[in-house]
Parts: sequence; C-alpha cells; structure tokens
Amino acid sequence: MKTLKRRRLEFKTDYNKRIKLLKSQRPRIVFRRTNKYIIAQYVTSYEAQDKVELGLNSKILLKYGWSESAKGSLKSISACYLTGLLMGKLIISKKLTLPIVDFGMLRTNHKGKVYAFLKGLIDAGLEISCKEEAFPESTRISGEGLKNDIEFKKIKSKIESIK
Repeated sequence: MKTLKRRRLEFKTDYNKRIKLLKSQRPRIVFRRTNKYIIAQYVTSYEAQDKVELGLNSKILLKYGWSESAKGSLKSISACYLTGLLMGKLIISKKLTLPIVDFGMLRTNHKGKVYAFLKGLIDAGLEISCKEEAFPESTRISGEGLKNDIEFKKIKSKIESIK
C-alpha cells in the first residue's frame, strides 16, 4: 500500500483511471512528455501486465528530415502532431486493434501539445472522437511564420507516404 501512495504523490499513476483502462481490455496509446522528447507507445495489457507492442519518441523525426539545428524543439506542438501522425500510420500499417488514448496524469489543456498529438492520430486515419475546437490551429501545428515551415511539409508528406 505504501507504493501506491508514493506513485500517486509523485504524479506518476492515477490508479482509478488505470483500473478503468484495464477493465476495458483494449490496447492503449500512451502519451508521455519528457524535458526533451515526446514518447508514444502502443501498449496491450494482460492481467495488469503491460506489454509495449510499438513505441517511438519524437527523436525519430530527425530521420524524417527534422533539422539538427531545431533539435531542441522536439517537444513542440509541431513535433507532437508529427509524432501522433507517425504513430497512427504505424498502427494502421501493422493492422493493430483500435486503441484508447491514455494521457496519464498530464494536464490536457485545449489547443495544447496533447491535442496536437491526438489530431495527428486522427489525421493518420484512426477513429477517435474529440471536439474540433480542442485542437490547436493549423498555423500553430505547422509552425507557420517560422523557418521550419518548409521542413514540416516535407516531413508530413514522408510520414503520410507510409503504408
């Protein structure tokens, strides 16, 4: 019982939410944010034992054309969207079961990084219900007005070509 309190106090686990997710017996897309990257994992659970079937972080965007000079922005709204888009394309290409999205203990502010990731998943072709007004504007997602606008379009087209 001491462990439960410790993980809750460290803002790592919301056990009520976890129980509900496990009872659904559906796979989850786990979204986590670190100081440098965005982490996305496709997780299945069997008897409360989690198994990561597919995992990636926003560092993989470097392979798709994200510039080394913009490496510090791999946790931006654009990076969240592209990571979600890539995750959704990989789930569809591997023909995995439609998952539930698990944000854990992250605050879900409208028009923020969490919803940019979710929009990426939806744009990839996953059927997830969410209100349109929660998503960030397309100008914020693409980073228009910044010098990485051209890169965003190239990276997005590379990811969308995944089958």
